[in-house]
Amino acid sequence: MKRNLIFFILAICMGTMSFAQADLQPVAIVRLTKSEPITVKQLKTELEKLAWMTLAQSLPREPTAAEIARKVQSYGIKEKRDVLDLMINERLALQAAERDRITITDNEINQNISEIKSELARTIGRQPTDDEFGRFIRNMTGQDLPAFRDSFKRQSIVQKYLLMKKQDLLSSFKPITETEIVNFYNLSKHKYIWPDTVRFSMIQVPYGTDASSKTRAKELADRLNRDIGSNPSKFDEAVARGQSPNSGYQAGDGGYLPRIVEANQMAGEDFVNTAFSLKQGEVSKIIEGKVGYQIIKITETYSQRNLELDDIYEPGSRVTVRQYIGVNLTQQRQQLFLDQAQAELISELRTGNPFQIMENNLNF
Repeated sequence: MKRNLIFFILAICMGTMSFAQADLQPVAIVRLTKSEPITVKQLKTELEKLAWMTLAQSLPREPTAAEIARKVQSYGIKEKRDVLDLMINERLALQAAERDRITITDNEINQNISEIKSELARTIGRQPTDDEFGRFIRNMTGQDLPAFRDSFKRQSIVQKYLLMKKQDLLSSFKPITETEIVNFYNLSKHKYIWPDTVRFSMIQVPYGTDASSKTRAKELADRLNRDIGSNPSKFDEAVARGQSPNSGYQAGDGGYLPRIVEANQMAGEDFVNTAFSLKQGEVSKIIEGKVGYQIIKITETYSQRNLELDDIYEPGSRVTVRQYIGVNLTQQRQQLFLDQAQAELISELRTGNPFQIMENNLNF
């Protein structure tokens, strides 16, 4: 009996080892400046990201690990080769950038990620928490924040190298004209609507995942609610006290909250409904949020209206609709130039076949 058990355990271990060894097999070797393998495991990781993005577009929830695994299994050689080609292109560009001493600092990456976080804040009308930002990145990319940061850094290096190598092509870029802006606005003015929006000040008593933390937070929120009542002045006093590091709660300007689906998803339906049930200057009762108990006061209100070219595009901004359209059209034209430049660069880097693909290892 013991002997059979030993053989059973050894069989399992050998099976696990064979899977691990298979994952470490190279599907390609890139050697522009050095020999660098792309393993089966690395290709699988990229295929999982593709599967996540594909499933996320068709499902009303986050795909499960089993669903992602089945999707990856459904991919044929063509899909695997397409993803592998993109990986080879990136490795070629990264090796070339390293050769030419093109780098991106951590500070530059931090700044770019902060800009993404600020854009999310403008969308939901307040600063997202770290957990909310992590979920946003996960929902958009299928990656956790550290993995997103790594891939974002690689892409940034490639783009910096591209801009350096293709300056001549990119310098022929023509600016967007006023006529183009006006024509675009006239074709899409039905989309330029300022939704019902409020600006609010907020007191939040955060809590953790354990029941005792939530109980303590509720007790503090109840005390604050009793002290404030519906008195706006007492609310402001509590906000001022919340600036102290020992207050036990967070307080300050919550920013702008538009009445849109994305805000509902991020802030919660109860929070949004409560905010829009209040008049300017009114104070809410306690709202149970995703990460804490909240009390809010409405400081500004804006009704939905259609926007003209010289109207401000969104509350709290100085950017007009005209400027917003101009920036977007410029980005679209820049992307066309970047796509052309990238195609030229990849063609140049692939000259001489500085890579090898192991076709047999694609059969997984």
